[in-house]
Amino acid sequence: MAANERAGVKAAVFRGNGRIAAEDWPRPTIGAGELLLRLRGCGLCGSDIAKIVAPDTKAPAVFGHELVGDVIEAGAGVQGIARGDRVVAAHHVPCGECHYCRRGSESMCRAFKESHLDPGGFAEFVRVPATNVAHATFRLPERVSDEAASFVEPLGCCVRATRRTGARAGDTAVVVGLGSIGCLFVQLLARTGATVVGMDASPGRVEIARGLGLPAMSMSEANTAIARLSGGRGADVVLITGGAASVLGWAVTAVRDGGSIHYFAGGPGDALPVALETLYHRELTITATYSSSPADLSEAFRLVTTGAVTLEPLYTHRLPLDRLDEGVDLMRTGRALKVYVTP
Repeated sequence: MAANERAGVKAAVFRGNGRIAAEDWPRPTIGAGELLLRLRGCGLCGSDIAKIVAPDTKAPAVFGHELVGDVIEAGAGVQGIARGDRVVAAHHVPCGECHYCRRGSESMCRAFKESHLDPGGFAEFVRVPATNVAHATFRLPERVSDEAASFVEPLGCCVRATRRTGARAGDTAVVVGLGSIGCLFVQLLARTGATVVGMDASPGRVEIARGLGLPAMSMSEANTAIARLSGGRGADVVLITGGAASVLGWAVTAVRDGGSIHYFAGGPGDALPVALETLYHRELTITATYSSSPADLSEAFRLVTTGAVTLEPLYTHRLPLDRLDEGVDLMRTGRALKVYVTP
C-alpha cells in the first residue's frame, strides 16, 4: 500500500452549527468480511441536511450514505465482490431475527439503527462493515452510471413506502412534494397501476417534473384532477414527501373516506392538524415510513439496473467534496433538485 494511501484522506467534515469543512480524516482500515471503497460519488440526502442544520447533532462527523465506489481492498471471506469492482453500498442493515424484523419493521431493529458506513459517503475512502457487505452491497454492471447507481438506497426506501401505502391498480394516488424523492414516488406508484397526481407549491419543481414526463401540478390543478380522476370521491392514497405537519390539513380534504395518508417526511410540528373525530368518522389511516430493508434494496437495485425508473435527470447539480456546504444551501433554498457529490 502506498504511503499516501495510509495518510489521512479528504472528507467533508461536519463541525457543528451547520458548518462543513474540507479536512483530513483518518483513512479507514478493514477486517474480515469488509470492503474498502474509493469514492466515486455520493448523493446528498434530505436526512443529511437535517443532521447538518440540527442544533444538537454531534460533531465532528462525516455524513453521506447514497454512495458508489470502487473496491480497493476486500477482507478475508468476502464472496462475489473483488478488488476493482464498482459497487453501491447502503448504510443500515437489520439483524433479520428480532421481533421488529419478523414483523416487517426492519428499520426499527436495534442493529439497523446502530449500523453505519465508516466514516460516511462524503469522504474519499469508506469502510463497508461485514453485515453491510453481505446484505446491502451490490456489484454494478457497466451499463449503469454512477449517478443512477447512487439512487439504490433512496429508491429502496421509496419501494418500501410504496408497498406500505397499499396502492393498487385503479386507485388515485397523490404525491405531495416533487423533489427527487417525490419524482421517484410518482414513478413507483404508477407501476402499481394507480393513476398518479404529483403536486408541488413550487412552480420550478412542477416544471422540472413535467420535463421528466411526470404528471406534475400546482395545488389548484391537483384539486381539480383528483376530483375528476376519482369520480368525486377523493384520492385513495396521499403520500407526503415534504411540508411537514402543515400539509396534513390539505391532505385530509384531498383523500377519500376510508383512504390513507402516508408520511415519508419528518419536520416541525408537535401536533397533527386534524381532529380525532375526523379520523374516526371518516375512517382515515395515517402511516409513515422512513427507511428500507435488504429486500427493498434488492428490488431497488433491480429497478435501477433494468432502467425501469428515470433517475439521472434528477441530479441538477454536481459538486466536489470541498463544496458540500454549497450543495446544502442549493437544496435548502430549492435551487437544486438533487446534488451529487464527487471527490
